[in-house]
Amino acid sequence: METVADVVATLDDPAQPVLRHARPMDARTTRNRVYKTGNALRHRGVRVDAGVAILDAPTPEAVQTFLGASLLGATVAFGPEPVVDARVLAGPTADLGAYDLPAGGQRVGWGEPPADPSWMYFERDVWSENPAFPEPEIDAGTTLLAAGGATHREVVAAAERVASERYDSHDAVAVRAPLSDPGTVVAGVVAPLLAGATVVLPPEGGEGTVAVAAADADAVPEADVVSPGSAAPN
Repeated sequence: METVADVVATLDDPAQPVLRHARPMDARTTRNRVYKTGNALRHRGVRVDAGVAILDAPTPEAVQTFLGASLLGATVAFGPEPVVDARVLAGPTADLGAYDLPAGGQRVGWGEPPADPSWMYFERDVWSENPAFPEPEIDAGTTLLAAGGATHREVVAAAERVASERYDSHDAVAVRAPLSDPGTVVAGVVAPLLAGATVVLPPEGGEGTVAVAAADADAVPEADVVSPGSAAPN
């Protein structure tokens, strides 16, 4: 596999839990929702080299937006600055108004419905989309993460290493470090998907068997810890 789109395409087992927040979500449902998200983002102008900024909140919507944007060849930035340089800004609706977007920029909110009708409402607009997605045509050298400029190839290669060395299909990987760190995206999102493990989004997701957390972080409930630094893409 060379792109994150390749990873998403493997999610097909309805008996395999791959995402846990308030409740678990299986592999096939996750893939279908990512495809729906990609279709919704395309309607908002997301494409190759278009930026997608996502507020750094550990929610299923944030993960789906990241994966959906990856299908379109977009460059993703978690935890943007107050002045956003991106086509789309996504996050909890109540938090989006604090950010400035460029002309033509689009806001995508989840949680409460936005008062502004020009904003995309995640729960409504993604739900109404088609769960099928055209075969993505993404070059593995396309930049995926704005932080560090990591490409699809670099992210997937780093995730394959973490998946083979640290995880198995029985693991539940709790994301306890900021997604603005590329190593968190690798170890906390892409690697568990490759390993057939479950991505756990605290606090609603509860505890996992492994935590992705800073090496100097306060004690976490998981006995095993993977630091983002050890998983950073080259």
